[in-house]
Amino acid sequence: MAAACRTASDILLYRLHNQHLLSPGIDPAADLCGFQAQFLRNAVHALRIRSHEVYVDDLVKTWTLRGTLHLVPERDLPLYLRCCGSAGDVCRSDWYAWTSSRGHANPPARETELARLALDAIASGVEEREALRLHLRACGMTEAEEARVFSPWGGLIAELANIGAIAFRVDMADECYPLEAKRYRPLVPFTPAGEFPARLELARRYFTHYGPATLRDAAYFFRWTQAELKALLSHLPVQTLVVDGREYFFIPNGDPECDLPPVRLLAGFDPLMLGYRKEDNPFLPPVHLRSIFNLAGIVHPAILLHGRVVGKWKEKDGKVTLTAFEPLPDADRMAIVEEVIRLFVPRKITWQ
Repeated sequence: MAAACRTASDILLYRLHNQHLLSPGIDPAADLCGFQAQFLRNAVHALRIRSHEVYVDDLVKTWTLRGTLHLVPERDLPLYLRCCGSAGDVCRSDWYAWTSSRGHANPPARETELARLALDAIASGVEEREALRLHLRACGMTEAEEARVFSPWGGLIAELANIGAIAFRVDMADECYPLEAKRYRPLVPFTPAGEFPARLELARRYFTHYGPATLRDAAYFFRWTQAELKALLSHLPVQTLVVDGREYFFIPNGDPECDLPPVRLLAGFDPLMLGYRKEDNPFLPPVHLRSIFNLAGIVHPAILLHGRVVGKWKEKDGKVTLTAFEPLPDADRMAIVEEVIRLFVPRKITWQ
């Protein structure tokens, strides 16, 4: 690869290849360290454009990298979670420590009791958020306790997820759209990986499937320091190359079998946007950065045209809205519309 990858255009092509955007992958959710899933539809679309078919039976939604919700294979949870516990462990979670430090947590004994009640209910089939809320009210949960258990910041649910007791269930309405209702499922007990082997495996996946990437890119993605990453690189079969004065690291993963695709409709919070420091991401022209990464923390679904972000898109109820950030030739607009039709068979397409 080092011999074949010599220019900035080559970097683009190899990244698309390694992220399964040139041809479908077998296990992209594992390869790419999960898909960020504040909005589950985004994560499912990121999976869909990288797979032959959307298969979610082995996937769960829970808090992993960067303290954010991700769609990950359940078998990978030992890489992300440092314990697999029971109700008695809930007050040892990072989430409980965080809320306690801000005065927003129930007392430890009561939080443990509420955790036990919640786990028993979920195990018996009380899976939906509102059903669980009503069940805990019937068990004596007060209004003040409820505000803490079902806090929009995660509350008791995040604490139970943090200790590996539960995760969000992932169900599909059809092959394109997930059911967005919040439902929980108990997790099969697992043995967490140690901190070092877990980080080593995640770094291996990153430099295989996000590479070629800089240390600054990897630090941005994981929120680890560059010094921590350098220590991991010494244990990995990484190779290096220098393009335009920047040093890139990668683990060989085969060569692309085709050229840059004309169009890809990336997901919101897509790995191609989140995998690299946004100011250095060659797919994203600086002039369009704030049109994709807004100041509220949202990463919009991007239109990637010939390896370059030129707009954003939105689909709702069979209607697709396309927003161009710059003038586009008619042939390119038609190629984008054809990709929309291929993915969604929409009732209406509108350009803004």
